[in-house]
Amino acid sequence: MASRSSLRAISARVCDVAGVRTVEADLRSRTVVVSGTADPGAVRAALVAAGHPDALLVPAASRVRPSPARSTSMTTSTAEHGASAPVPGDSFATDAGGLPATVPTAVREYDDGATVDLHIAPVAHRVGGATLRMLAYGGSVPGPTFVVRQGSRLWVRAVNGTDLETTVHWHGLRLANRFDGVPHETQQPIPPGGEFTYRLDFPDPGLYWYHPHVREDYTQEMGLYGTILVRPADPDHWAPVHRDVVLTIDDVLVEDGVIGPFSRWHPTHAAMGRFGNVLLVDGRTEPQLTARAGEVVRLWLVNTANARVFDVRLPGARLKLVGGDSGRVEHEEFVDRVLLAPSERAVVDVLFERPGAHVLEHRTPERTYRLARITVSDDPVDPAPRASFEVLRSDPDLAAERRLVQRWQDAPPDEVLAAVAEMDGMTHGAGHGAGHGKGHGTGHGTGHGVPGDQGGADGIEWEDGMAATNRQSTPATTRWSFRDRTDGGDGLPTGWHFAVGDRVKIRLVNEVDSDHPMHHPFHVHGGGRFLVLARDGVPEANLMWKDTVLLRTGETVDILFSATNPGRWMAHCHIPEHMHSGMMFGFTVGEPA
Repeated sequence: MASRSSLRAISARVCDVAGVRTVEADLRSRTVVVSGTADPGAVRAALVAAGHPDALLVPAASRVRPSPARSTSMTTSTAEHGASAPVPGDSFATDAGGLPATVPTAVREYDDGATVDLHIAPVAHRVGGATLRMLAYGGSVPGPTFVVRQGSRLWVRAVNGTDLETTVHWHGLRLANRFDGVPHETQQPIPPGGEFTYRLDFPDPGLYWYHPHVREDYTQEMGLYGTILVRPADPDHWAPVHRDVVLTIDDVLVEDGVIGPFSRWHPTHAAMGRFGNVLLVDGRTEPQLTARAGEVVRLWLVNTANARVFDVRLPGARLKLVGGDSGRVEHEEFVDRVLLAPSERAVVDVLFERPGAHVLEHRTPERTYRLARITVSDDPVDPAPRASFEVLRSDPDLAAERRLVQRWQDAPPDEVLAAVAEMDGMTHGAGHGAGHGKGHGTGHGTGHGVPGDQGGADGIEWEDGMAATNRQSTPATTRWSFRDRTDGGDGLPTGWHFAVGDRVKIRLVNEVDSDHPMHHPFHVHGGGRFLVLARDGVPEANLMWKDTVLLRTGETVDILFSATNPGRWMAHCHIPEHMHSGMMFGFTVGEPA
């Protein structure tokens, strides 16, 4: 899309497709947003006929209201102006009456080549003292944990029993592009009553998870998430422990005994993302866990919240960080906390040295939240894992990477990507942005400048300090984007083409000179993985393979992306309200030259 003639060609072709209601095409982002009941395949064919087969087609099912037209975009409507405005009360259902109750989350081990049925449907789920209408994989919140072996293959037949189109994205897995779960890009959405079979390959050990990629702001918040534990082919990959425990950490917004309402037409909370007021571990409030004195438990942690960053602590126990998003860390280290941005994972070995009561906590600068209670008994345990706990092991492959990455550490970036916000009624340096100083390392003044603000000098929004404004914000009033600053420009990232085997240094800059600077978890889909090279120019002390990195307000993070899987892939902020408001783009990984 290089000219207005391109826009006219797209408009003419797409508007001729039966069922199209509105069309918006944006030159800079090469994005086409179509609403109505048209067959997405017919719309894609129209884009091909218009000479733009690589345009990013945003699913109509997301019903995201198009952003106001700017100098490089044009909106064409086949209905009267304003026809796509939300109808008062047009929200997703909240009544849990008559729905089946959730079942406990299952942990299921599968052999190579197994086929799994994954049913997606509404359920009645108990949270605290309320019974909430939620959505579930396999009847549980979270969905079942799949346990598989590195190098194996699993077939998953997803059956959609909801009233909304859906896909399943297999977060962190490097897999064949057509099974990545991006609607209208890697697959057609699964309609209500329909099904789709995914082929999953597991090249890397570690903890991965799955969730939708259609109206992720709604569906993930409502309970559609589950985990995948990939056991290593090498039995000595991890140090011995007594047992493994997978924990999802989440929050949910509960108001008047139901989950806070969602518009069917567009996401809300576009400014900050939706912060919950009830914290959940494995879908429950303050679950009661058990351990034994002298026991070493490996905790596999994943943050499934929309926007909240968790600072996880366990006073009275000893913690050893042994892994991250995709396998081991370069060198294990004893820690007293683990910081998890939305979608990030951490693998932590925990030694409970004596019997008694412990509390798994989330701490912010202002308060401490209880996540779970742990009762430690004095029952006898095998002493061997405790001895191994005292040994800090290193990963030889990452040690080799450390020697290799020095050439990129000192080199200029191949790509520079900036996080930018535009909010109606805001000017740069005013409102929220005025409170953030000049960057994460230099302090942030008074944050939002409103009572109860929780923004801090660490560049993380720990709470929703602008709740009323945030609730009313939509993609029409708050427009998030990544801007390509590689050549000093202001365009959106287009034409990013890599080849299998390429290593690309990408500089991520969270600009404070925008209408609403805040933290962003930057996520790259399965075309590869990356190492964090440096934060604000300081080399990363402990390498690990990642698919998501926390970009604090004002922070600059250098990553080294390793392209491994061909296809058209997605990268985006993993706060879904930001993603649906424009903070996403596509890139291509081609076959090796």
